[in-house]
Amino acid sequence: MLVTTSTHLEGYTITDHLGVVRGITVRSRGIGGNILGGLQTIVGGRNSIYTELCEKARQEAYNLLILHAQEVGANAIISMRYDANEVMQGVTEVLAYGTAVKVAKVAV
Repeated sequence: MLVTTSTHLEGYTITDHLGVVRGITVRSRGIGGNILGGLQTIVGGRNSIYTELCEKARQEAYNLLILHAQEVGANAIISMRYDANEVMQGVTEVLAYGTAVKVAKVAV
């Protein structure tokens, strides 16, 4: 699956637009992770506990985005973006979205 934040793929022609696709996940950190993350916040600097949580959430949303695109028959996604919202304190929604397309390699 080709994925880009651009509106086109260099070297490819878009042959079909299949619509918006998305992957969404909602994640929270357990009590132990919150305690460790809170301690890292007090010390300052890079917070590896929350960084790991955010990275896992983005990766999961991205993987779900790819699955959704495959389900609609796409071989590429253009204009891919991430969005995140706090659903409630300590619970975050991460959304990956873009436009599913079919592309063909341009003959050189």
